[in-house]
This record gives sequence, C-alpha cells and structure tokens, in this order.
Amino acid sequence: MSNSALGLLAGLLLALAAITGGFTGFILAILLGGVGLAIGAHRDGRIDLGAVLHNRGRG
Repeated sequence: MSNSALGLLAGLLLALAAITGGFTGFILAILLGGVGLAIGAHRDGRIDLGAVLHNRGRG
C-alpha cells in the first residue's frame, strides 16, 4: 500500500471519528480525506507541499 493510499485511509478514519452526521459530516470526510491524500502524496514524492507552503520573504 502506497503512502498516498495510507494517507487517504488515515484521513477518512479521522473523519469518521469527527463526524456528527448529515451533510456536514460528508463534507468533513471529503476534506480530511483530501488532506490525508495530500500528505501521503507528499511522502511518496508525487507532490511538493514545501513549494506550496513556503513562506516567501517580501520586502
């Protein structure tokens, strides 16, 4: 199992723990699943979150 799939699974499990039900729970599951997928893809080297989250000095 790749880190991306493992991250997606972890995000979905966290979402299940936080769900209170209804449409809000569904949106929360999608959001946390996406975050888990992004972290897993970063660990696999498929995407570079450092480039996205890098704080550029302005001045």
